[in-house]
Amino acid sequence: MSGGANPGCARCVIEARGLGRVFSHDGAQFRAVHDVSFAVEEGRFVTIVGPSGCGKSTLLLMLAGLEPASEGKCLVDGELLSGPRPNKIGLVFQEPTLLPWLDAAQNIEFPLSLAGEPREARRRRAFELLKLVGLEAFSAHYPHQLSGGMKQRVAIARALAFDPSLLLMDEPFGALDEISRASMRYELLRIWQTAPSGRKTVMFVTHSIPEAIALSDRVVVLSPRPGSVRAAIDIELPRPRTQEMERGAPFLDYADQLRNLLKEAPA
Repeated sequence: MSGGANPGCARCVIEARGLGRVFSHDGAQFRAVHDVSFAVEEGRFVTIVGPSGCGKSTLLLMLAGLEPASEGKCLVDGELLSGPRPNKIGLVFQEPTLLPWLDAAQNIEFPLSLAGEPREARRRRAFELLKLVGLEAFSAHYPHQLSGGMKQRVAIARALAFDPSLLLMDEPFGALDEISRASMRYELLRIWQTAPSGRKTVMFVTHSIPEAIALSDRVVVLSPRPGSVRAAIDIELPRPRTQEMERGAPFLDYADQLRNLLKEAPA
């Protein structure tokens, strides 16, 4: 990932150039995001952290084409982003948002059916993705029959249905208990590292410093609102990552560095 006013790289999947977002309410305006610029190379895992209310989710929605930018622009695979691009961008929210009347396989198939994919092709794709996320034995289970972590794995599989080049994830484990959350970050790494089409470029929003370090090639720290890039820290820990690493000195040093950056952020 590179930064600067005019970022660029040879194999960038996503670039933000001076992105900003201003909201109006009752005649007043407030700025949620200000002058955010970065570029993320293919296959990189980048996490965004920052104080509550700093605009992390707003930034991610702009990168998804779901929230218009007031200033600046975003490019995906070198093309200007002007709206949602489900064939290029997969999106996972904090809540799985599965359709309760569809089973796991049908939930994964749903976006493909909307795009007119033949039934046999979309069924085959759904089972490929269920195998990837380790839920092939639960294909006929409905959301109410799945645990929170299993629901999120189905949501991740659904986000990968079109084999997008970019995966955006907004606090996807925020609703899970701490034990499930710790387990799910390593399950996500397994999925990311073993996907048949190769590692996706991922941008991941979290409040958890250990989660950010465990997952990432780079952690971007946002300032308080209006959110802007305060710092970007490369995480130079070997892969594959393991839960045991979280007790090691290098991991704890990164955690101290990130906590200090967040603590020192101006109010």
